[in-house]
Amino acid sequence: MGSQAQSKLPVIDFTNENLKPGTESWVSACQAVRNALEDHGGFLALYDKVGSDIYNSIYSSMEKLFDLPLHIKSRKTTEKPIFSYTGQLSRIPLFESVAIFNPLSLEDCQKYTQIMWPEGNDYFCESVNSYGKHLVELDHVVKRMIFESYGLEKKKLESLLESVDYVLRGYKYRTPKEGESNLGVAPHSDTAFLTILNQKVEGLGVKLKDGEWFEVDASPSLYLVMGGDALAVWSNDRIHACEHRVFINSKIDRYSTGLLSYAYKILEPQQELVDEEHPLSYKPFDHYGYLRFFLTEEALKSNSRIKAYCGI
Repeated sequence: MGSQAQSKLPVIDFTNENLKPGTESWVSACQAVRNALEDHGGFLALYDKVGSDIYNSIYSSMEKLFDLPLHIKSRKTTEKPIFSYTGQLSRIPLFESVAIFNPLSLEDCQKYTQIMWPEGNDYFCESVNSYGKHLVELDHVVKRMIFESYGLEKKKLESLLESVDYVLRGYKYRTPKEGESNLGVAPHSDTAFLTILNQKVEGLGVKLKDGEWFEVDASPSLYLVMGGDALAVWSNDRIHACEHRVFINSKIDRYSTGLLSYAYKILEPQQELVDEEHPLSYKPFDHYGYLRFFLTEEALKSNSRIKAYCGI
């Protein structure tokens, strides 16, 4: 899967009970988060709020979801662009993905569940809702750290948090058949503002600033936090979207989960992050407009889809 990089992706400990705003450890962690995002587009978070029961239940639930017949799991679940089942693609045959919109809402979890299991599946619904809530806690902490590290007003953070949609994605990568490549998904960045990924089986690689690839370990308490295309716009390219990929080297199917955040109000580069060294790079950004643009012929032909969409 490429060479193991000598330089490591930073690991930031969110299990520290003393990690509270205003403390020395908080200020230090804020700077570490900013440095990691600016250098590599992401970092590894040690996070133990997801208990073993919830962790095991979400992966058990995802396995059962992916085991459903194709005509069921590919049912339309939302009007939002690209938040539907993806899979059975010739260019990435090992890959499948599902997306559950607004996992924080038990009602929305129930709506999704009823589409997949008309007879009901309380276990799935409760697993998604509980897991989503725990990951959003981490998402909020990281976003607060980003804002504080740049010295931005608290009301700006509150405004962003109030205008964000969340999507919980499940991913399955089957083992390759004889003669097939073991590429799970090619190098790419996410369309989200922020992504929080966990993998039950290894295979995830992150491209570091020196161009080397770092292989992420699999652990229930290890989460890859990545900036996406929208964060690049918001930060005026202070933070670049994290490039990552997946190879399947295991003898069992690989499952992973990701919480992604999307702004439903117009985003703009922060004025405080525009200066002579960082001239304005983007026009105002419509996140859902970008998702609709993402798979168009113009986007696919471009060297950078986000630059093609709203770059200056």
